[in-house]
Amino acid sequence: MNATSSEVYNYKIVRQFSLVTILWGIVGMLVGVLIAAQMVWPALNFDTPWLTFGRLRPLHTNAVVFAFGGSALFATSYYVVQRTCHTALALPALASFTFWGWQLIIVSAAITLPLGITSSKEYAELEWPIDILIAVVWVSYAIVFFGTIVKRRVKHIYVANWFFGAFILTVAILHIFNNLAIPVGMFKSYSVYSGVQDAMIQWWYGHNAVGFFLTAGFLGIMYYFIPKQANRPIYSYRLSVVHFWALIFTYIWAGPHHLHYTALPDWAQSIGMVFSLVLLAPSWGGMINGIMTLSGAWHKLRTDPILKFLIVSVSFYGMSTFEGPMMSIKTVNALSHYTDWTIGHVHSGALGWVGMVSIGALYYLIPRLYDREIYSVRLIELHFWMSTIGIVLYITAMWIAGVMQGLMWRAVNEDGTLIYSFVEAVDAMQPYYFVRFLGGAIYLAGMLLMAYNVAKTVGAGKPASAPVLSPAH
Repeated sequence: MNATSSEVYNYKIVRQFSLVTILWGIVGMLVGVLIAAQMVWPALNFDTPWLTFGRLRPLHTNAVVFAFGGSALFATSYYVVQRTCHTALALPALASFTFWGWQLIIVSAAITLPLGITSSKEYAELEWPIDILIAVVWVSYAIVFFGTIVKRRVKHIYVANWFFGAFILTVAILHIFNNLAIPVGMFKSYSVYSGVQDAMIQWWYGHNAVGFFLTAGFLGIMYYFIPKQANRPIYSYRLSVVHFWALIFTYIWAGPHHLHYTALPDWAQSIGMVFSLVLLAPSWGGMINGIMTLSGAWHKLRTDPILKFLIVSVSFYGMSTFEGPMMSIKTVNALSHYTDWTIGHVHSGALGWVGMVSIGALYYLIPRLYDREIYSVRLIELHFWMSTIGIVLYITAMWIAGVMQGLMWRAVNEDGTLIYSFVEAVDAMQPYYFVRFLGGAIYLAGMLLMAYNVAKTVGAGKPASAPVLSPAH
């Protein structure tokens, strides 16, 4: 399609997803803080089934990963693909359907999970009618995204779109095959897989939900928003291409490291471990590429809090992608598995990488979407420090607690009996659980500060409209 001078970018869908990203971030993190508090003060479940840890924990993970993270990915990918392809979004009505469909999925999850309606598969707890709706919305998302790339007005496809495209395609395949099930009622189904095959398919899905949803998609954000905010070209375009192909080839094989010391055959466990270790190279290549984009512009970090969010997020990405491969080594895993060390690892990635890169991207987008300078740069600076302090408290507490747990669980007397009972190990965790609660509460308070800053900006601004740039720009 040849663009006319009157063609404008579709910012409405980006605005919608940007605002709900903040809303769902607050909701998901509020549930996380509540269940962290329940670990310190168990009476906070109020003897109410739908407020128990077991019901709220999957609500927390789904809200943070798919409601907050998913909405951030929709918002940024829809923005980036238009700007880099020099064309308006394909099929705007279908794009609008992806927004309302995604919100319906989130609300359905918020109702069914606390009621105990669950398939009991981690990160895939939602029952079959919602799974079908997810597949329909996701395929629609793919049609809109790739349709926009097809109608692009430049020959080149920028690397951010490669990451977004890989994430969209892979998540579709993962979701559909992991959730193949036989319904036995409106709210109950049973997986077509069983036993160790079910576990293998689940962690092929589960780890690649991390690898593609929470890594490849957000690397698309990194590759667009860091160069734009720093006003510098990406450090190495060649490295970005190597990063892309190495990452998507390697990540898909790493899932078995979740199943060390289980019924999964040893050779399959070892394959998962080896590919996890290989994964360190492309991951750190991407981290170096993101951070080194600031070459010649390091001074901007002193005065630009949005850049602080983006660069520190990439630092957390590097740290998490070092820690993950180390934890996949069988001898390390023997200590770390089933402990709070894993919780610390997950949250250094979720809060540090996913959370901070999303927040940085939103602070970049909101003024451009509402044709208004951000209400307060100083509040962004305060938010940055609250986020950083909250994360450090959280993950440090969980690292210490996790290593202590692992050591206490396997400490034995000379006659082979356990030195510590399980209850003693739980009791030793108490002060660290309080620090985790405190760190999470500070991070949540930062999100509330962001909501205030954005609300003031949106209230004073107006929905922006931008003409599609010609490829010469």
